[in-house]
Amino acid sequence: MSNAFFDFIENKISPIAARAGTQRHIMAVRDGFIGAMPFMIVGSFLLVFAFPPFSPDTTFTLGQWWLAMSKNYFNEIMTPFNMSMGIMACYISAGIAYNLAQSYKIDAFPCAMLSLMTFLLIAAPMKDGTLPANFLGGTGIFTTIIVGIYVTELMRFLKIRNIGIKLPEQVPEKIRQSFNLLIPALIVILTIYPLNLFIQHQFGMILPDAIMAIFKPLISAADSLPAILLAVFLAHILWFAGIHGAAIVGGILQPFFLVNLGLNQAALAAGQPLPHTFVEPFWSFFIVLGGSGATLGLVLLYMRSKSAHLRSIGKLGIVPACFNINEPVIFGSPIVMNPVLFFPFIVAPMVNATIAYTAATTDLIGKVISLVPWTAPAPIGAAWGAGWQMGNGLLVIGLIVLDLLIYLPFFKVYEKQLLAQEAENEAEMNAQTA
Repeated sequence: MSNAFFDFIENKISPIAARAGTQRHIMAVRDGFIGAMPFMIVGSFLLVFAFPPFSPDTTFTLGQWWLAMSKNYFNEIMTPFNMSMGIMACYISAGIAYNLAQSYKIDAFPCAMLSLMTFLLIAAPMKDGTLPANFLGGTGIFTTIIVGIYVTELMRFLKIRNIGIKLPEQVPEKIRQSFNLLIPALIVILTIYPLNLFIQHQFGMILPDAIMAIFKPLISAADSLPAILLAVFLAHILWFAGIHGAAIVGGILQPFFLVNLGLNQAALAAGQPLPHTFVEPFWSFFIVLGGSGATLGLVLLYMRSKSAHLRSIGKLGIVPACFNINEPVIFGSPIVMNPVLFFPFIVAPMVNATIAYTAATTDLIGKVISLVPWTAPAPIGAAWGAGWQMGNGLLVIGLIVLDLLIYLPFFKVYEKQLLAQEAENEAEMNAQTA
C-alpha cells in the first residue's frame, strides 16, 4: 500500500474529521442523546417484558407464566415504557439545549427549559384536553434537534445583543434568570408557533410531520446496505488514522438509530412487521464485534501468538474486548496506520454488516426492538436487543469465528515481522551484555 494513501488519510482526512468531532453543535447533539440514554435503556428493557419471546401455544412453564403476566399487566408494564422511550424526544430536547448552552458559557438550565417548552408547543398541541404523543418519541428526533439548537442560538443572540429585562443587582440570581427567559419565550411563541399553525392550516400537518416528510427519504436510504457499508467504511478509515471514528460517525447516525428504533417499537406494539434493521444494537452487536474493526477474533489470535508483544496485548485486551472495548488492541498492536492490518480492519466489519443485514431482512434473525448497553457481550446483546431471540446470538458467534479467519493470514504476516524484530532486539541485547 503506497505511502501516498497514508499521507492522504493523515494530512487530509484526519484534520477534517478532528474538526467535525469537536464541532459544538455535533457534540451537543451527541451529549444530549447520551444524557437521555438511561431512560431509553430502562424503557426498552421493559418493552421486552411486555412482548415475551414465546409463542402463545408454548408448553414451557416460564413462557406460559410470562405470557399470562404480560397479558394481565400489559398497561402497567407499558406505562414506564411510554414515559421513557415513548417521550424520549423531550429528554433529548432539553439535553441538546443544555449542552450547547454550556459550550457557549450561557445559562444552561433556562435554555433546556425553553427548548422543552418549544418542542411541546409544536410537537404536542393540546386537543380535547390531552397531549398527543405521536411525535414525542422516535419520530420527533429531528424536530427536537432543530428546536434545541434554535432555542440556544436565540438565547445566545439575545445575550450578545444585550437584549433582555434588566433587573437590579440586588435581585437574586435565580429570579434574574427567570425574567431573562421572558423575551426569548415570547420570541419563540411569535416565530415557531405561527409557523406551526401555518403549516397545520395549509397542509393539514404540524411541523414535526413536515420535518419527518423531508427526512423520510434519508431515513429509508440510511437503512439500506450501501449506506451501512459506507458508514462502517468511514468510521474505520477514521480509526485507522487515529481518530475515534465510532464517536464521530455514531454521533451523526444517532438520530437515525433512534427514529428506526421508535418505528420498530411502534410496529411491535401494533402487531406489524418490524420495518428497520439499522439500529444502534445492530452496529454494536453484529458489526463491530469486540469493538471497532471487529477485533475480538484478532484478540483471540493474539492470545496464542508466538510474539511476546502480541501475546501480551491479547491477554491485556481479551476482557475489554468481550465488552466491546478495544482501545488496548487498536493502540497497542498498533492497528493505527498499520498497513498490514488495514485490510482486515476495514473488511471484517463490512462482511459482518453484509451477512447480518441479509439475515435480518430475510427474517433469518430478529430485528432490534430494544436499546441495550453497548458494553454487553455481543451474543447476549444481539439476543437481548431482539427480545431474546437466540438465533441472533448464534449468528454473532459464527461471525466472530469468521472475523478470526479474515484476520488470520494478516495476523501471520504481522506476527512474522514482530518475531524478526524481537529476535533482532534480543541479539542486540546479548551482544551488549557479552
